[in-house]
Amino acid sequence: MGSATSEASALPATRTPLGDAAETGLKIVVVGGFGVGKTTLVRSVSEIRPLNTEEVMTQAGIGVDDLGGVAAKTTTTVAFDFGRISLNERLVLYLFGAPGQERFWFLWDRLFTGTLGAVVLVDTRRMDDSWYAIDRLEHHGTPFVVAVNRFDEDTAAHSLDEIRQALALPEGVPLIECDARVRTSGKHVLVTLVDHLYHMALAQESAS
Repeated sequence: MGSATSEASALPATRTPLGDAAETGLKIVVVGGFGVGKTTLVRSVSEIRPLNTEEVMTQAGIGVDDLGGVAAKTTTTVAFDFGRISLNERLVLYLFGAPGQERFWFLWDRLFTGTLGAVVLVDTRRMDDSWYAIDRLEHHGTPFVVAVNRFDEDTAAHSLDEIRQALALPEGVPLIECDARVRTSGKHVLVTLVDHLYHMALAQESAS
């Protein structure tokens, strides 16, 4: 991933109000393992000051939260993140970032209520952390896309085909790369999800 400077430059200079023409709002949930970049993604794309429930990690989490691969992480989401982005004049996405630690997974089912689609954020250094998110989304019948958040520390550089195979993703599930700190990259992930939802709706309509 890029430097901290690129993260700062990716943030919009102003936070825009909701447009008068906005008429369709979609609830989107961002899920994934601990430290994968969910809060960063919501922050980078949100056109409002995002609500977040990050707290400083304390000794209480030692032996509970797995810090493998994210040893430098000092804060963690304890409820959810919330942001908003307008994809065009009429379509608005309301983003909810779910906490990644296993001890907060009980919140996920409630966050999924009313959700039209989801983004599963993946860190290939901690691939196993993605299984629960995929399993719960499939259980709820929630459409999703998978976005691989590339980190500089990831020297393996697995291809998307290798990642799809490792996660046993069906061909119909979009799989893309992203940098969660870059607004344009995060927006591309969301556009991919909306396109996926649109084509699924068309397929269901033609089948009925």
